[in-house]
Amino acid sequence: MAHKPKRVGFKLDMTPLVDVAFLLLTFFMLTAKFKSDAESEQKFEIKRPTASADTAKLPEMGTATVKIGIEKGGDTVMYYTVANEKDRGAIYTQVPGITMEEASKKAQVMVPDTTVLGHLVLATRSKTSNKVKFAIDADRRINFGRIEQVMNTFRSQGATTFNFVTVSQQSSGKD
Repeated sequence: MAHKPKRVGFKLDMTPLVDVAFLLLTFFMLTAKFKSDAESEQKFEIKRPTASADTAKLPEMGTATVKIGIEKGGDTVMYYTVANEKDRGAIYTQVPGITMEEASKKAQVMVPDTTVLGHLVLATRSKTSNKVKFAIDADRRINFGRIEQVMNTFRSQGATTFNFVTVSQQSSGKD
């Protein structure tokens, strides 16, 4: 009997095939553009989160408020008031431009510019050991640039947390 030679299986080297596949995959991943710029500009939607205002009332004591309004003549005026009467005189007398008479008689003083406002904020923070809450009470017709000046003055004097005085939509009537 003749002996049959053993069959030897063939060996297929897959390394070059895998290398080529990965090179092609890398090439297509790096060169593909999934969306054109024009297409992405036109076809997107922004869904903004809903938010509600903080309706907590400001405390009766321990607040300092900048009131910005429009006089009957059309001029914008700004007043500063400190809710705590015992601190009021000490704060107002530290600020240049405010007389002792104004400091003792008035609950609020007129602020001619943001420099005086900066002195008032600094004096308020030093006399109340930084425990005072600041607020901006502005007419809605005031230009935002004016309100931004007040906010920047607060920030420059270290009062980085402040509130805006608003009314709820139910009590405001018309918009």
